Amino acid sequence: MAAFSFDKLVIFGVGLIGGSLARALRERGDVGGAREVVGVGRTAASTARALELNVIDRSAALDDDRSLAEALDGADIVLLAAPVAQTRPLLERIAPFLGGQTIITDAGSTKADVVAAARAVLGPASLQPPVDGARARRAHERLGQFVPGHPIAGREASGVEAALADLYVDRNVVLCPLPESRPATVARVADMWRAAGATVHEMAPPQHDRVLASVSHLPHVLAFAYIEQILQSQDAALRFAFASGGFRDFTRIAASSPEMWRDICIANRTALLEELDGYTAVLAALRAAIEAGDGAALEAVFARSRAARTDWQLRAARPAAAANGDSESSK
Repeated sequence: MAAFSFDKLVIFGVGLIGGSLARALRERGDVGGAREVVGVGRTAASTARALELNVIDRSAALDDDRSLAEALDGADIVLLAAPVAQTRPLLERIAPFLGGQTIITDAGSTKADVVAAARAVLGPASLQPPVDGARARRAHERLGQFVPGHPIAGREASGVEAALADLYVDRNVVLCPLPESRPATVARVADMWRAAGATVHEMAPPQHDRVLASVSHLPHVLAFAYIEQILQSQDAALRFAFASGGFRDFTRIAASSPEMWRDICIANRTALLEELDGYTAVLAALRAAIEAGDGAALEAVFARSRAARTDWQLRAARPAAAANGDSESSK
């Protein structure tokens, strides 16, 4: 039997992230079931290209009740792969059409805000005015259908044209189950991502947001800020003309979606501000060392950074090497 199977997957936002999952489940490995993928976009044009590329089987309109109800009817899994600021509006839109067996997950880069949105829309807090225990229990069960998640994978390119069937191979996916999340539901979402080639981990939402603020959100802000600093100079065109490898490597992620990163920065502002303050303090120390001509202090920081980066690169390469059988014993 297949390790993972599905009959209908509904993806809201068939861009790089949603499109890559669709392609992985349709093109990679042993995935069973009918494997129908339905794409839902804000406009018909946003899913037309996904249809042309055979990333999805059919599309549905977000603003059409009948179309949306048909798309969600009998869905095994719903993936919200839109910018994080759209999570609550999307949940509010689909909640009336969700079946009791449909699993809902997301691919947002922040989790505390996503959890708050799910509790507000799907949980007992969504019941106004306060109601009897039976309805509250049903709301509790509906919240248990939701599993917050975050595939830590991407490219500077965006849109469904950038989707890759192997985007998630040897990449990390973090799940942040709620106390209400059913173990079987969490396991099914984990199996879906493993079928796409990913390694699955679990974290509490606050821990996820602190870690990702450091290793993902801050680097993007720095890349955008660096480009902005050059743009504000009087000889920006000359500087860009002489930019080379170091500039390319450092600024690659500044080609990412402005809309997505705007939403991430606002959603994770508390953790991100802490990281910015820490980085500013390190920059101030380096500035002082440069001003004082303190080469020893500069070299000590650079050496520690180089060693840490080299160690990370070696550890990051090990899963891929193991997957390829690239070891001394396999030669």
